[in-house]
Amino acid sequence: MQRIVYLSVLGFVVLMLTTSAVAQDGESTGGTVMRVFDHFLVDGGAITWFILVPLSLATIALTVEYMISIRRQTFVPQDTFREIAERIDNKQYAEALTYTADEPSVLSAVVNTGLMESANGYAAMERAVEETLEYRSAKIMRKIEYLNVIGNISPMVGLFGTVYGMIGLFSSMRDAGGMPEPARLADDISIALVTTFWGLLVAIPALSVFALFRNRIDELTAECALATDRLLEPFKPGTRPQEPKPTN
Repeated sequence: MQRIVYLSVLGFVVLMLTTSAVAQDGESTGGTVMRVFDHFLVDGGAITWFILVPLSLATIALTVEYMISIRRQTFVPQDTFREIAERIDNKQYAEALTYTADEPSVLSAVVNTGLMESANGYAAMERAVEETLEYRSAKIMRKIEYLNVIGNISPMVGLFGTVYGMIGLFSSMRDAGGMPEPARLADDISIALVTTFWGLLVAIPALSVFALFRNRIDELTAECALATDRLLEPFKPGTRPQEPKPTN
C-alpha cells in the first residue's frame, strides 16, 4: 500500500510539472496545446483536479503494483516447485517444512499447511490445503477490489460534476434574468462535460484491468492447486512415492 501511495503522489507531482511545461509551451506555440489542456483538465474544475485525476493516478499505480505482485513467479515459481519436490522425494519432510515456511510464494504457504497436517492423514492435509488456498486467493482478490471500487465510483463522481455544472448553469440563467453571457455558460457546461469525460476515462480502464487481474488470479490459483496436488501425491494412501513433475 505504501508503494501505491508513493506512485500516486509521484504521478501527481509529474502531472503538475507537466502542466507547467505545457503552459509555457502553449504560450510559445500559439496556445494550441494549452487550449486542449484547458478543455480536458482546467475546465473540469476542482472535481476533476482533486478527485478524478488522483483516481486516475491511483489506477495506474495499482495496475503497476499488481503487475509486479500478481504473476506466476509469486504464485507457482518453478524453482520452488523443484526444491520442494526434491525434498519430498528424498523423504526430507522436516527440511521441506522448513523451506516452505521461509519461502514467500503462495505454493510454499499452501504446501506448508498440508505438510503440517501430515500426521493426521491425507484427508486432513487436503482440507488444510483447500482452506489455505482459498484464504490466500481471497486475500489477493480483496487486494484488487480497489480497482473495482474506483471503476464504480468514478462515473458517479463524474455524474456529480455534471449535476453541479447544470446547477451552476441554471443559477447563472436565473441571476441574469434570462440568457447569461456565453462565457459564463461555457464555464458551467465545461464542468458538466469534462467531469463526465474524466469519470468514464477513469472507470473504463479500472474495470477492464480489474477483470483481467481477477481472471489471472483464478488461473494462477488453479495452477497452484494442481502443483500442490502433485507435490503431496506421495502422501496419498496406497500411492508409491515418486518424483513429482513440475507444471509447464
